[in-house]
Amino acid sequence: MIINTGARTDIPAFFSTWFLNRIKEGFVYVRNPYYKEQVTRYKLTPDVVDCLIFCTKNPRPILPRVHELDAFASYWFVTITPYGRDIEPHVPSVNTVVRDFQILSKELGSHRVCWRYDPIFIEERYTIEHHIEEFCKIAKELSGYTNECVISFIDLYEKTKRNFPGIREVNTVEQIQLAKGISEIGKQYSISVKTCAEAVDLRQYGVDKSGCITQSVMEKAIGMRLKNMRRKSNRSNCGCCIPNRDIGAYNTCPHGCKYCYANYNKETVRRNMRMHDPKSPLLIGRLSPSDIVHDAVQESYVDGQLSLL
Repeated sequence: MIINTGARTDIPAFFSTWFLNRIKEGFVYVRNPYYKEQVTRYKLTPDVVDCLIFCTKNPRPILPRVHELDAFASYWFVTITPYGRDIEPHVPSVNTVVRDFQILSKELGSHRVCWRYDPIFIEERYTIEHHIEEFCKIAKELSGYTNECVISFIDLYEKTKRNFPGIREVNTVEQIQLAKGISEIGKQYSISVKTCAEAVDLRQYGVDKSGCITQSVMEKAIGMRLKNMRRKSNRSNCGCCIPNRDIGAYNTCPHGCKYCYANYNKETVRRNMRMHDPKSPLLIGRLSPSDIVHDAVQESYVDGQLSLL
């Protein structure tokens, strides 16, 4: 099984102590975001967890203890974007995250760290030219520290439209212009560029569309072949084919990014953060008598007959 920690919140940035406690105890409880009384218990042990996926804008809090995860393979998506405090009020500076990305890559290997440059949106300050210029600066710093960059364009979820008034979609012409510029820079610095869950096919402009959590990506991170576990994604145009389960929770990320799809509003996040207990099996709060807990069906996807090593 692949355990994903980052589709709903940023665990390395805000909950690293809690997560490492869960690793020590070997299990975690995850509340169903749509049916609150349903709780799933996942084992966090190397015999059933083939890879831990992290998605973060700030890996620094977990860096001093990252080798506590050495019993597991891991794959890290680190988002580095050129937005200011007006858009990402509590995200560390680009230079800070770049340095931490480099440290993470040195510790784990460039095949286990991927740069995310997303979501891309266009407005008066953040023009196409600005994106290409800033992408080039970051790519130069990350050259040799990663092999891949995933880009995506802003999706106008209802939460996003409410928290980011006036934001618009990036149209096809703009996507093509950005794809051309970004892919050329990627080639210059030996970083392949790909999209995931994008309707516009940009392959003719040098941008792969195979997805971010693919079998080949996971096999490189794990160093082992995986059984064919391909599944259809719930997201339109998403190429990610490896089943994975997220252990995070919505409305728990204090980065405060205006484009966020995972937070309802700031007050909900603050309320949930007050309920966080690093010693609890649940990310937010504790079990109540009305909760119904069931064990997840877990098995390794590793094909024991084949190895990449």
